[in-house]
Amino acid sequence: MATLYLSLGTNLGDRQKNLSLALELIGSEVGTVLSASDIIETEPWGFDSSNRFLNMAVKVETHLQPLEVLHTTQEIERKLGRTHKTAAGEYHDRPIDIDILLYDDLVMNTPELTIPHPLMYERQFVMKPLLQIAPELKK
Repeated sequence: MATLYLSLGTNLGDRQKNLSLALELIGSEVGTVLSASDIIETEPWGFDSSNRFLNMAVKVETHLQPLEVLHTTQEIERKLGRTHKTAAGEYHDRPIDIDILLYDDLVMNTPELTIPHPLMYERQFVMKPLLQIAPELKK
């Protein structure tokens, strides 16, 4: 089993419901949710929108390998209404976004997946919830 940290964000639709449904699906399809941070409300990052985000982090115990986690979380995003992923640094409003932050102590850099998440330390909406559930990660 591996310990996995995910970041969840939503700024379209019923944001609380989006996070609740994502947590349910993560629990049934990715692994056991061991802990979840508080939910914080934040401004969009990397693009302009009048829709504020709700963000949180979760710690999950999983038997899935990293690319299996990626594909499973992308399928969860599709189930919850996400129609396109960020490409070439172009961000959009979205009903749900699930990012893999950390997977055990793995360092991975492939065209499909980079772990640790390359921008996590630049994003307070990621780090604040993450440090709430994993204070030992503080640099």
